[in-house]
This record gives sequence, C-alpha cells and structure tokens, in this order.
Amino acid sequence: MIELLFLACLNASPGICEERSLLFTDITPMTCLMGAQPELARWSESHARWHVAKWSCRPLRPDRRDA
Repeated sequence: MIELLFLACLNASPGICEERSLLFTDITPMTCLMGAQPELARWSESHARWHVAKWSCRPLRPDRRDA
C-alpha cells in the first residue's frame, strides 16, 4: 500500500496545518509520484479553505499510523 502524505494549511491562517494522507493499494511509489499533483488538485478543489504546502509518497507503514 502506498501513502500520499501531504501537509494541508488553512488559507486564512497559514500557520495552522494538518498532516493528511491518501492511500492507494494498486500503484507503485513511482506511479504515486507521477500522479500526485492531479490527485492533490482534486483534493484541493473539494477543500477550498486549505492549500497543500508539501507532499511525498511512501510505502505505508502500519506501525507509524495513529490508532
């Protein structure tokens, strides 16, 4: 499983940011890197109060997820 991890910050208060992620089961890390920008653009369209400050793709490590 691949995780597209990104930092989303409020447009009105850029100092308020949250770590978010999108999970994919059927892609490689390279495919994630190549498709991340369109995927994040779709996310941004449905979350107009937020902007994406930075992002990365990585294999999902269940031991690092919050319960």
